Amino acid sequence: MSRRHLPCRRPLLATVAAFAILAGTAAAAPAATPRATAPEAAPVATTPLRTLDDTYYKDALGKSGTALKSALHTIISDQTKISYSQVWNALKDTDEDPANPSNVILLYTGRSQPKTDSGGSVGQWNREHVWAKSHGDFGTATGPGTDIHHLRPEDVQVNSIRGNKDFDNGGSAVSGAPGNFTDSDSFEPRDAVKGDVARMILYMAVRYEGDDAFPDLEPNDKVSNGSAPNIGRLSVLKAWSQEDPPDSFEKRRNDVIFDQYQHNRNPFIDHPEWVESIW
Repeated sequence: MSRRHLPCRRPLLATVAAFAILAGTAAAAPAATPRATAPEAAPVATTPLRTLDDTYYKDALGKSGTALKSALHTIISDQTKISYSQVWNALKDTDEDPANPSNVILLYTGRSQPKTDSGGSVGQWNREHVWAKSHGDFGTATGPGTDIHHLRPEDVQVNSIRGNKDFDNGGSAVSGAPGNFTDSDSFEPRDAVKGDVARMILYMAVRYEGDDAFPDLEPNDKVSNGSAPNIGRLSVLKAWSQEDPPDSFEKRRNDVIFDQYQHNRNPFIDHPEWVESIW
């Protein structure tokens, strides 16, 4: 059963990305759903996108299509990998609640929850692979299985409901996660993170191209992809990326990953227009 949503009304903020090492406490993350202007945290040393384009992205500028995808793959593959156990602490930084630095914001529910309340029990939060790890069968191996650009804190039960389903519009409301819907073969996240989900999926498709002992991950326009290294529905993901442009939380998260952990960036947060240029 399909559903229609009004486009997200948040304005597209000026795209700013960090290039210097974070000094002190990280900047603000978003409040719980619906996202509102978050309280200000300690300032972050940032570099304008113009400067990033002159340095980090310089080999990608002026390209489009497969040439752009190839250039970005080379750029973002230069990363520091972390272990699956290290992901726990990383997510406590990347997804910190600015209104309560002792908490994290959960991806699908939008709930603020204590960082210490993590694990596998009902009501706790655990590590959600947005690109389901069975799609390509990479598990929790260091690499795609531990890449925090697509790993997010989420309620244990909601994580289980999403499972390894593809992304699409439609379905029945998810209990305990207002604004999320699911059916037998797909999951629709709440409006405030639809673009986040899309950009995480497309990051994975550019980062993992089958040249580093892991499968070539690619989005397609299908659901029920099973164990194939594919996730859909691409047309829906593209629409979500346009309807829900990067906000301050997503940009801050990209900065923290770049500065403190993996030292690579999600290019579709810095340059959302590259989604259409490649796909």
